[in-house]
Amino acid sequence: MPDVINLKLLAKFFRGLGDESRLNILEVLREGPKNVTEIVQSIGLGQSNTSLHLECLYCCGLVDRERKGRYMFYSIRSTRTLHLLKMSHSVLEPVAGHIRDCSRYRK
Repeated sequence: MPDVINLKLLAKFFRGLGDESRLNILEVLREGPKNVTEIVQSIGLGQSNTSLHLECLYCCGLVDRERKGRYMFYSIRSTRTLHLLKMSHSVLEPVAGHIRDCSRYRK
């Protein structure tokens, strides 16, 4: 039987990744380190909203940040996160239509 505590933590992890804005930020950071302005331009959210999502990703250990002059640059912390993003695309590909049409998922 799976460890209930680990299942809850795993569910919390996937809820965090389930936010479209945070997932969008991670996808942008797959290309390499970016500052907040570059991320804002790429994803189309406001700077304060983007900064809140970046703070969440940083606090959860998914991204690193480094100050360079006036700018804070963000990058994906682990190659495992990059692998997870890539793998999620390959898992999604054959079932995308089913997920799109599923009435049990919102959006």
